[in-house]
Amino acid sequence: MVDRDFNQPAFYYDSRFGREATKILPGQYYVTQEDKLIVTVLGSCVAACIFDPITEIGGMNHFMLPSNKSVCKNASHAHRYGIHAMEVLINDCLRLGAERKRLVAKVFGGAKVLPGFVQNDIGATNTTFVLDFLKTENIPILSSDLMKTYARKVYFTPSDGSVLMKRIRTVNNSTITEREAELAMRINVDAQASGSIDLFDD
Repeated sequence: MVDRDFNQPAFYYDSRFGREATKILPGQYYVTQEDKLIVTVLGSCVAACIFDPITEIGGMNHFMLPSNKSVCKNASHAHRYGIHAMEVLINDCLRLGAERKRLVAKVFGGAKVLPGFVQNDIGATNTTFVLDFLKTENIPILSSDLMKTYARKVYFTPSDGSVLMKRIRTVNNSTITEREAELAMRINVDAQASGSIDLFDD
């Protein structure tokens, strides 16, 4: 059985680790049964690394918010939201042959990396969601690094469950901050439509 990929994540060879790797962006996830890396960079978003240590099947998602109150007709957009991203990640691990009773998790992200937030801390909201979701689903959390004020780069190897996480305290390029600002703007637009979220000072 071969890997399954979703929303066309980027595939590359990571010379540092000497193996094939898959980079996922916000709204993407990837599941594999091969000895590969899954890599992502997180700000306020959260990534859940879920795997079965016996079958060595696992994957990682990268979601932006717990849920979307409006109906999301675009499947790729649905993956941005934790309630969907967690379900499809678990289901596709099971589809490849993982046993639900053996699934374990490691979770990362949920940082507060932009100073402009006033009332709503997106990272804290994402963190609360993923912890509650995994508790409800009886999936043990083996390790985590959540919230704080630094971004993170996560390298996950589902075949052995190992994670290497780099804390990014100084951002050398604008990718993370631009992504966070874009996320905040998108949420603000959605909030104006629903009247549910208020992010910035006028």
